Amino acid sequence: MLREDRGSCRGRARKIPSPSLPAPEMIVLLLLSALLCEQAAAWGFRDGVLHNSIWLERAAGVYHRESRSGKYRLTFAEARAVCEYEGGRLATLQQLEAARKIGFHVCAAGWMAKGRVGYPIVKAGANCGFGKTGIVDYGIRLNRSERWDAYCYNPNGKECGGVFTDSKHVFKSPGYPKEYENEQVCYWHIRVSYGHRIHLQFLEFDLEEDTACLADFLEVYDSYDDVNGFVGRFCGDELPDDIISTGNVMTLKFLTDASVTAGGFQIRYSALEPPQPRNASGPARSSFVSGKFGIM
Repeated sequence: MLREDRGSCRGRARKIPSPSLPAPEMIVLLLLSALLCEQAAAWGFRDGVLHNSIWLERAAGVYHRESRSGKYRLTFAEARAVCEYEGGRLATLQQLEAARKIGFHVCAAGWMAKGRVGYPIVKAGANCGFGKTGIVDYGIRLNRSERWDAYCYNPNGKECGGVFTDSKHVFKSPGYPKEYENEQVCYWHIRVSYGHRIHLQFLEFDLEEDTACLADFLEVYDSYDDVNGFVGRFCGDELPDDIISTGNVMTLKFLTDASVTAGGFQIRYSALEPPQPRNASGPARSSFVSGKFGIM
C-alpha cells in the first residue's frame, strides 16, 4: 500500500543524511525509522493520507471515529486526515451539539475543529459526563499531539458499516432486502471478548457476478483492519463457506462500483468460547491462544 513519494517511508528514507552520529545512536535511529514505517503501513498510509479509522456512531452528519488500533490513538493531524479522507471534516462544537440534541450520545472524547476536544452526552451517568448532559468540553488543546478519538462531519456520507461488540449479531448490506447502491465502501468491524473467536455464517449472498470479483465484492479479514489477515474476496450468488477467526476480531469490507447492483447479503456472526479441557488433577483450564490479530 505504500507509494514511493513524499508520504511514503521510502521517500523519507532517501532523505536521511550521511551518518554523523556514533554507531549506537545511528542504529537506534534506523530502528525507530523502521518501526514508524511499519506502523504507517499497518494504518494504511497512502497518497499522503493516513487512513486509520473506523466508522462508529453517527447523527446529523456527525461521525464518531476511532483509530483501528483502539480508543484514544489519534493526534489532531491524524484525526483531521481521517475525516478528510472520505470527504468530511472535523465537526464544530455547534455541529456536535446539533447531533446531541437528536440523540447522539458517545462516552468517548474526540477531536473537533480548531483543536477542541469533547464528547456528547444525552443521558447522564455516573461514569460518563460527570453526571450531566450536554457537550463535555475539554476546550482547545495546546498540545496537538495528545491522542483522542475524532468527531467528523459529512452530511453527504452514506450510512453503512459499523462496529459490533455483542456476542452475536446479524448485519446486512445497505438497504437490504432492497438492492444495494452503487459506489459504496462499507467496513464492519467485529470485536468480541478477548480469548474468544468469531464464527461467520453467510445467510444470504447476492453480489454482481464477476469472474475476478473486481466490480462489487465483499472482503473478509482475520484482523481489525483491511491491511492484515486477508481471508478472501467474494462476489456472485453462491454462499461462501463459514469462516472462523483465529482471534477475537474480524473486518468485512464491502465495495461497489458505478454500475450494476444486486440483492445484497445477510451475515451472522457469533462468538465461540475457548475450549475448556479438564484433567483429573485440577479444574478446567483453557489451552486456547488468541490469534495473531487478537486485541484486548
